[in-house]
Formats: sequence, structure tokens, C-alpha cells
Amino acid sequence: MSGAEAAAAATPDDLPDLIAVVGATGTGKSEVALTIAEHLRDAGRPAEIVNADAMQLYRGMDIGTAKLSEDERRGIVHHQLDVLDVTDEASVAAYQRDARADVERITAGGGTAVLVGGSGLYVSAVLFDLAFPGTDPELRAELEREHAEHGPNALLARLRALDPAAAAEVDVRNPRRLVRAVEIASRSEVVTPRLPSAPRPWRAARVVHLHRERSELVASLHARAARMFRDGLVDEVDALRADGLEQGRTARAAIGYSQALDVLHGQATSEEAVDATAVATRKYARRQVSWFKRYDAEVLDVSGTDVAGLRAAARRIVP
Repeated sequence: MSGAEAAAAATPDDLPDLIAVVGATGTGKSEVALTIAEHLRDAGRPAEIVNADAMQLYRGMDIGTAKLSEDERRGIVHHQLDVLDVTDEASVAAYQRDARADVERITAGGGTAVLVGGSGLYVSAVLFDLAFPGTDPELRAELEREHAEHGPNALLARLRALDPAAAAEVDVRNPRRLVRAVEIASRSEVVTPRLPSAPRPWRAARVVHLHRERSELVASLHARAARMFRDGLVDEVDALRADGLEQGRTARAAIGYSQALDVLHGQATSEEAVDATAVATRKYARRQVSWFKRYDAEVLDVSGTDVAGLRAAARRIVP
């Protein structure tokens, strides 16, 4: 029996109690996850969603993260949304602890947890046996001073000497991630927050990787950026400044939010911010595709599909 035939022959009771829907920004993950949860609920098996988008953890960051409103969640319980203030620094180790606790509570009651998001390390933190080292505030402060004084090249050279694999993967344009990578590589623990070549699963899960053709995705991401600014992203960011957005290390660097801050500071026009956001999102989507390609996942090609097509695809996943 082929994989497709096996899926068609399966029943909701045959499914693992953890289903992950992953993929690049703009592939339709939220719609697919919601439809899976609804279909399971209609079949008598409760289902709840666990968010794995790092920026949707932040309260008030709604438009720029495409966070679903309460009405859009269609009565499905969501976890790991709006759990951080914009001044908090997101921690994948804390997320792993809390998201896994959500999964265990959902499944202990006989339900299915639907993990959905595009933040590769956060998804992997739930699905696989990954350990994350703690922080060394003094070392981090020293590395941040070095970056501020000398730029990224010196830190990148040190990272290449300590951990060439990490140096090859780090986003040098993201100071926080570069500093964190050097901090980890400089410590004695042999623990790295990267996806191993053969990761061990935390528990049984069905992983669905949504794919869209690159040309289609590029066009949709530019339209997405324009829509967010049209829908009031600059006003949202302006309001979040009162909550300390500009003092937040993680939140202020989010795609769309940093560009909206440039508009508010008079450093860019709205049109320039839309273009910059679209470019940054395309680069991020490319990294997402590269990350999720390494998963042993069921690839679902959703190229050319609209909302109805995404719902039909989701119903095929959960018969």
C-alpha cells in the first residue's frame, strides 16, 4: 500500500496525538492547521493548536505577524500566543518547556495537539530531542560590546574557529543571533541549538511540510507586505512604542516591525518600508525552506491553491 493509500485508509484514531504543520511564510499553514483541528473535532476527537511562530508569542504584535484574531480561530483553542511583552527576550528553551507542557496537557485529555509555525528552531525544539544551554550574562555583554565596537566580522571569525558548522548557518546580519552563537560556542558544554543530521523525535508525530513554488511565493509575499502596511502596521508599531518596543531586543527586530520603525523615525517612506519588508520576508522564507527540507516530513504541494484548496488538502490529511 502506498503512503497516499495508507493515509486514505487511516481513521482519526490511527493518527498520532501530535501533528505538525510547517513551512515557509505565506504557504497557508494556519488555514491547514485550523481545518485539521476542526475535522478532528467533528470526528469526536478534541484538538487544540500550539503556536510555533516566535513573533506571535508577543502581545500586541498582530498585523505584522498575521496572528489570527479570536473570531478567525473558529472556536479552536490556541496556545503560545500573546505570552510575552515586547520588552521580553524570546527564549527557545523557555518555549520548548512551555509548548511541550501544552502538548502533554492536550494529549493527556485524549486530544490532538496541532503544532503550527514557521520558526524552524522553535518547531524543532518541540519535535526533537534538542537541548539548549543557558545564558552567560557577562560573556554576552562582552560579546555585545565587541560587536558594537568592531562589527560582526571579528565575532564571525571567532565563531568559525570555535564551531565552523554554526558559522556557516548563522545570519551575520542579525547581531543577536551572532552574539548568541559565539556565546554558546565559547562555553564548555557541547550543546548547540541546531538541527542534527538525524534528530531523535521527542514523541511520535505526523509532520506535514507545506510547499509553494518559489515564483508564486515571491509574488504573494510582496502582496502580504503591502497588505500589512495598508492594514495599519505603522499605527500598531507606534502604539507598541509606548509599551517599550524599541527597548525590546527581539521584538523590535521582527520583520515588518523594524521597517515600520524606520517610517516612524523618518528614515523611510511607507513604499520603501513595504519593499524592504518584502525583501526581508523572501530571504527569511528561503531560510525556512532550507530548514524544513531536512525534516523527514510529508511534503504537501499547495502551489496554486486558494483557501478552499487548502481546506481540501487538510481534509485529506485527516480523513
